[in-house]
Amino acid sequence: MAKLKLVHRCSDCGTSFPKWSGRCLSCGAWNSLVEDVEGPDESHATLAAGLALVPPGEATPIGDVSSHESDPVPTGIGELDRVLGGGLVPGSVTLLGGEPGIGKSTLLLQLLAGATGPSLYVTAEESAQQVRLRADRLGAVSPSLWLLPEMSMPNIIAAIDKISPSLVVIDSIQTVVDPELGSAPGSVVQVRGCAHRLVQEAKRRNVSIVIVGHVTKEGGLAGPRVLEHVVDTVLSFEGERHNALRLLRASKHRFGANNELGLFEMTETGLQGVPDASQLFLTDRRTGVPGSVVVPTIEGQRPLLVELQTLTNPVNSGVPARRSAQGVDHGRLSMLLAVLERRARVSLAAHEVYASVVGGVKLGEPAADLGLCLALVSAITNVPLPADLVVIGEVGLAGEVRQVGHLGQRLNEAARLGFSQAIVPASAPDINVGCTIRRASTLNEALALAGLTTNG
Repeated sequence: MAKLKLVHRCSDCGTSFPKWSGRCLSCGAWNSLVEDVEGPDESHATLAAGLALVPPGEATPIGDVSSHESDPVPTGIGELDRVLGGGLVPGSVTLLGGEPGIGKSTLLLQLLAGATGPSLYVTAEESAQQVRLRADRLGAVSPSLWLLPEMSMPNIIAAIDKISPSLVVIDSIQTVVDPELGSAPGSVVQVRGCAHRLVQEAKRRNVSIVIVGHVTKEGGLAGPRVLEHVVDTVLSFEGERHNALRLLRASKHRFGANNELGLFEMTETGLQGVPDASQLFLTDRRTGVPGSVVVPTIEGQRPLLVELQTLTNPVNSGVPARRSAQGVDHGRLSMLLAVLERRARVSLAAHEVYASVVGGVKLGEPAADLGLCLALVSAITNVPLPADLVVIGEVGLAGEVRQVGHLGQRLNEAARLGFSQAIVPASAPDINVGCTIRRASTLNEALALAGLTTNG
């Protein structure tokens, strides 16, 4: 038996070191080195075993390469197909991450039950009986769905050989172990080695594989960064446990765009796609409340109307004022507070500032800048914005209002939901929509159009 040795391995990049240090010298990550064991020739043996499964490549003129082999196969779940650009591509490997209890297993059971041909669910964390009970509740008991409560990689490969499925789900990669790697389950070596093996099997057999990954306290995927690099697609399943809304995003997708958003609602019979997302986000909105504004945003090709709420609260002198942002970039909030103070003479230095996007949506585009500024001034002056108003525009450091893309789609969605007026950048093109358009070239002009008076 080969002698094992103790090493310290980086959980981000997988590089091993003979002793612990506070920072990985390879990728620069802090406090990422963890104890692990490896054989003397473990990395070389693993690499050689993996390369033996891959057939030799052959150079081909790019014009002779068929693009139809990468055509996606629809999953039957509309919101999932939206995020994946049509469905799962045969031979692809998808990594799905999300907090425990968020609904990953529910989504995957519905996916497997609707698969064309045999499908295999490798449940390395739950028993077959537990999965069967959930399938009964979801109505996902299908004669073509096979369950395998197994942790050993060789046994998983043997089951794939026997069943020849078109879709395989591994739940989860942190609990799968390959005895040849000689390391504990969940270690960097095991996660990296098993992921590489699954990718090779998917390409060789032309079978779609979905891998479930654990997440860290910060919400990122646990395990080495190489896990995200070797797969074709990385999906993130998000939401609040006390809220029925679930959001599905793709942070990486080799077969299409990665900026689409899928919306689900958790029901007693499983996850249901949300047909009218804007209506859902605005269902519980209260009008006439200071600090609230509706902002039309774009997620992929989908226009969404979301409510942006702000709250200000004076603090005692000498106490640092708190700034809190949920769904809004904290740095962007700080920048807009500085622009308000410098260009509009609205000072919030002596006020706590809270900004939140209702529904768990994250506003990553600058088109929400103007709406956030108006909401902040509305909150501090205690003057509500008009209930039928939407606000669109990017705010620059000089206080200018800049135009944004997809303005027509945003305004059409606002008009569809009954909003009759909109504040947009003065440089925006002329658009014929069913609402009154008010144009502003500066932040002060926008504040005046919204009926908010300042000292600027």
